[in-house]
Amino acid sequence: MVAYSFKAQFEEPIVALAKRQTVRGYRKRHARPGEPIQLYTAMRTRQCRKLLSVDPTCLDVRHIRIELSAVHPAFIAGISIEGVALDDQAIEMFAVADGFGGGLAEGFARRRMGEFWHREYDWAAFEGVVIRWEPRHG
Repeated sequence: MVAYSFKAQFEEPIVALAKRQTVRGYRKRHARPGEPIQLYTAMRTRQCRKLLSVDPTCLDVRHIRIELSAVHPAFIAGISIEGVALDDQAIEMFAVADGFGGGLAEGFARRRMGEFWHREYDWAAFEGVVIRWEPRHG
């Protein structure tokens, strides 16, 4: 079983089952489809808490590339999954599914996601995996 830790800002969307995916860098072992995964906040600290009482099940693990704009670094210029580029609407839906919330304004979640990536990582491009899960009820 694989465990993932999340920043506090993602706790509510995970508990509300609105966030059902995470983007991660490559590592030796990620979750595998069909495998239960554990979701925590503040892992490796005294404040560590498991976010869901019943572990969700990994749906899939896919290659992802995220590019930030060279003109406006806090804006997502493009996302491709398994080499397939997402259109603007799909990028917005991806950002919502990744816990950046929707909004009344078109592109709100995409903008919040871009600001997060720029603030936290400051990369022009990122390659890794997107891990999706489905909740289990127990």
